[in-house]
Amino acid sequence: MTQIGTDLTTAKQLLERGEVVGIPTETVYGLAANALEPDAVVKIFGVKNRPSFDPLIVHTDSLEKVASFVEDIPAPARLLAERFWPGPLTLLLPKKPLIPDLVTSGLDTVAVRVPNHPLTLELLRALSFPLAAPSANPFGYISPTTARHVADQLGDQVPYILDGGACRVGIESTIIGFTETGPVVYRLGGMALEQIEAVTGPLSVRDHSTSNPKAPGMLSSHYAPRKPFVLKPVEELLARYAPERIGALAFQHISPLIPSENQQFLSPAGDFAEAAKNLFAAMRQLDALDIDVIAAELLPEQGLGRAVNDRLRRAAA
Repeated sequence: MTQIGTDLTTAKQLLERGEVVGIPTETVYGLAANALEPDAVVKIFGVKNRPSFDPLIVHTDSLEKVASFVEDIPAPARLLAERFWPGPLTLLLPKKPLIPDLVTSGLDTVAVRVPNHPLTLELLRALSFPLAAPSANPFGYISPTTARHVADQLGDQVPYILDGGACRVGIESTIIGFTETGPVVYRLGGMALEQIEAVTGPLSVRDHSTSNPKAPGMLSSHYAPRKPFVLKPVEELLARYAPERIGALAFQHISPLIPSENQQFLSPAGDFAEAAKNLFAAMRQLDALDIDVIAAELLPEQGLGRAVNDRLRRAAA
């Protein structure tokens, strides 16, 4: 039976035995295993029912440790790491053979980051290996932002879940790669592009792909609830559905056209960071209702609004 707690010794021992463990980060909860042991990493793919062509992010607690399993850290990557780690930023770097191909889906780059959560940083400091850790949810479903979400979704497949409270950021990390022409954003996420560009200069943003992604989290359909999820105004759905059969996910304001209990709004104050933090929990609450469809509205395309919109578009794909 799955246990939820704050016992770092239990988590450490399970990971050292090649088991998977749920871990908190500032972004979302991860499903972690020893990144250097293919047999342990295989369990992540099995528990999540995740396709092996979708690479994983490797987590550790310092830039110095990252240097031990990558071939090179380009100057822009080092600047970003020194400025934003620990934090919701993942860097794509050339891997050493030490990192199994299973982790990177055969790519010669590995996605790495230092998460900004005190409990997980303490765990990582205590381990002699980094952790591969995608989001702790069934593949393609809404990412978990509490320990209970992990337990509800993955149940007895995960022996232990470290409970670090609700995630502070609430959406996955921003992923940056480095090419001859400059830094490239492979996934929008919990760090706004404006923050990154203040360090790197202008960025290019890579569209997500439907197969063989170059980085984690690039599949076009992802983060989706079980209910049909559409990017349409509530008004457009009333011709097809009764008001009580419609749910709504809004940025700031609820609709007077459907029951208030069928609605979630992400930030009454119009704050992008608050909207990102609340996104997955709000989607999960709507998915649990007895309704037929969920209508969502996009946020303004600025700051973390871009990353929220990325998740909404892929949930609707």
